[in-house]
Amino acid sequence: MQKSDGMNYAPEGKPAPVVDKGEFLFAAVGLDHGHIYGQCKGLTEAGGELRYVFDPDPAKVDKFCSVFAGVEPLRSEAEVLDKTEIRLVTAAAIPNERGPLGLRVLAAGKDYLTDKAPFTTLEQLAAARVAVQATGRKYMVYYSERLHVECAVRAGQLIEQGAIGRVVQVMGLGPHRSSPASRPAWFWSKEKTGGILCDIGSHQFEQFLHYSGAQSAEVVHAQVANYHHKHYPEFEDWGEASLRADNGATNYVRVDWLNPDGLRTWGDGRTFILGTAGYIELRKYLDVGRELEGDQLYLVDQQGEHHIRCHGEVGYPFFGQLILDCLNRTENAMTQEHAFRAAELCLHAQAMARKIE
Repeated sequence: MQKSDGMNYAPEGKPAPVVDKGEFLFAAVGLDHGHIYGQCKGLTEAGGELRYVFDPDPAKVDKFCSVFAGVEPLRSEAEVLDKTEIRLVTAAAIPNERGPLGLRVLAAGKDYLTDKAPFTTLEQLAAARVAVQATGRKYMVYYSERLHVECAVRAGQLIEQGAIGRVVQVMGLGPHRSSPASRPAWFWSKEKTGGILCDIGSHQFEQFLHYSGAQSAEVVHAQVANYHHKHYPEFEDWGEASLRADNGATNYVRVDWLNPDGLRTWGDGRTFILGTAGYIELRKYLDVGRELEGDQLYLVDQQGEHHIRCHGEVGYPFFGQLILDCLNRTENAMTQEHAFRAAELCLHAQAMARKIE
């Protein structure tokens, strides 16, 4: 697994099929971000069959086909959408193109799984809400920093079991390595990415809603800056935000593109969850200064201090749940409102963020 570059980070889990072979066919469209590999691996490990792929860049398609043997390249997006056997389309297009692509997928009668952030404007979100209501299809989002991290999954399970009581605060730290030499031109455009709180901040807001059990929240404070990438004047390499949920829980988020090259992975992602009867710390991608293996969970409760190693022990249930949701029209993997509410929060935070000059 590639751990030095977050754009190509694609976790691998153990096969845990929830359907028989050929029961759930899906396609990949829009290979602009490397998260598409994680999305497709998650779905195939859960029993989905990746049948078709399209991207206008033949080099991206060739690379994709070298990883996913047997997938058939098609000549256009329309050709993919015309395939009646395809139940879901997954995509990691340029961020400002994800919303419009989703509308076309839903109009074609298929469910949609997009990389985060799913929208770059509130207008795109509003259009997706209308499309979901009109078509009855799913517009799901790959919030990978919770869904594709085993210690993050385990934290949710512990919280549901009451391990730390009522969650009152979530603090999320999302440092990333910018790796300028390997980034495409769109990466530096605020119009195309939506800004740092919209982009990588979306992970943090989604986690807050999930762990706190909140239905909604408001952005209390937000600010952004460009401290180190002055040759890309639109770029934001640092951002923070504070939120307050409808159930009284609070959230602090700090995200950045300042991760030093000396770290062995692309980012030292951390989450701190405070409850009324204990707290949890997640060290997602490595235990810095100690060991490379990530998925380290630290729990302190009324009984004592606990270190739980989650790597290879928990799995990624979201993908199997999503496949079954698509087949049964249920909402066990993630509710539609949750996916949209997390997206809405990152758009509000980005819109109100004060720029530190």
